[in-house]
Amino acid sequence: MGRCRVCCSQGASHRSPAHPRRPFYAGRQIPLSQARPGDLVVYRSDASHVAMYMGNGQVLHAPYPGARVRYDPVGMMPVSSVTRV
Repeated sequence: MGRCRVCCSQGASHRSPAHPRRPFYAGRQIPLSQARPGDLVVYRSDASHVAMYMGNGQVLHAPYPGARVRYDPVGMMPVSSVTRV
């Protein structure tokens, strides 16, 4: 979840949950078709990866621990849920 904290750390007032599975339960789930910038995209059925939706079909995430944060298509892996916090 640290990658979303990095994205939000400059000026955001919301503190994201520390455990990767908590975004799945925080806020309210919405359809991917209604995603807006700032929504959290949770990947895989085990909620093992979280990215921030940035608009235009793109998410911002760190693909693996220690990697630089980057933009990728929202459909880069199976989407489990989209959460608006």
